[in-house]
Amino acid sequence: MQIILLDKVVNLGNLGDVVKVKDGYARNFLIPFGRARRATAAAIKEFEVKRAELEKAAAAKLAEMQAQGEKLGGTTVKLTQKAGVDGRLFGSVTNADIAQEVTKQGFAVSKSQIRLPNGAIKTVGDHLVNVALHTDVVVDITVTVYGETA
Repeated sequence: MQIILLDKVVNLGNLGDVVKVKDGYARNFLIPFGRARRATAAAIKEFEVKRAELEKAAAAKLAEMQAQGEKLGGTTVKLTQKAGVDGRLFGSVTNADIAQEVTKQGFAVSKSQIRLPNGAIKTVGDHLVNVALHTDVVVDITVTVYGETA
C-alpha cells in the first residue's frame, strides 16, 4: 500500500515521504495513529497544501521534546525491590516500573518510551536506561535499584 507519512517514522521515512508498506502495517498502526495517510492523488494535493503547517508543528514538537530531554538527561531514578543476599532481585524492574517513577518526578513518560538495552533489570545497583522522547531525542537516565531483604 502506498502511503504519505505525516510524521517521521523510524526505519521508514520523514514527513512527506511517499512509501510502500505492507497493508496491515498501514491499516493497523500508521493510519489509526495519525502517522500516515493513503497516497491517493487527492490526498497528495491536500498534503502539499498543508505541508508547511505540518512541518511547523513537527518542528515545534521536536523543540519541546529537546527541551524536556535537557531537563531529563542525567536524572537518577531510585527503586527498591525485594532481593536476595547475593544482589539478585526476586522478579525484575521493568520499563513500566521505571516510567511510573519518572512520571512521579514530573516528566510525562510512557512505558513504551523506556528502552532497556539489556532487557529487564534483575540485579541491585546502577543501570543505564534510554528514554526515547521523540524519534530524534533519546536521553540516558540512571536507574538505581536498592535491595530490600525479605
